Amino acid sequence: MSPRDALLEHLKEHALRTDGPFTLRSGQVADWYLDARQTTFDGFGGHLVGAAVYEALNPDVVAVGGLTMGADPIAMATAMVGAAAGSTLTAFSIRKEAKQHGTGGRLVGPVVAGSPVCLLEDTSTTGGAFFEAHDAAVEEGLQPIQAICLVDRSDGAVAAGMADRGIPYQPLFVPADLGVA
Repeated sequence: MSPRDALLEHLKEHALRTDGPFTLRSGQVADWYLDARQTTFDGFGGHLVGAAVYEALNPDVVAVGGLTMGADPIAMATAMVGAAAGSTLTAFSIRKEAKQHGTGGRLVGPVVAGSPVCLLEDTSTTGGAFFEAHDAAVEEGLQPIQAICLVDRSDGAVAAGMADRGIPYQPLFVPADLGVA
């Protein structure tokens, strides 16, 4: 079984909730919810996430990350799978707001201005977290060249928004893959 197929099974078994209603980050109410952290924070599930994202990664990408907290475990898992494959891929995180202590700023991790990066997210309904991550990454001097989401429930809104920004976008799964609409 491919990492992507195994990831789909793990998400369906451990992360998919159909006992809604659920209020999503976007404010929308849905009868199903993907609690992706039930997979991304699980050792085996996290490995599957990292392997599936790594397989989909543009080879020019040197770092992966996005808005904390949804992207963080995906970024780390992908960087670790990459390291096991001999890659120098790193992970980064974008804080929701700049910190005034320590090194400050919003960007955390071993990534430098000018780096080609892939933005990550666990689930997306409107693209809000993706678009915020994109804007912050660009402000920090990064060059987003790809965006990957585990599950896109946006009916094309995220793809259109990323296309407007010139970023190739790839959801690993859509609701139909999970057996929900």
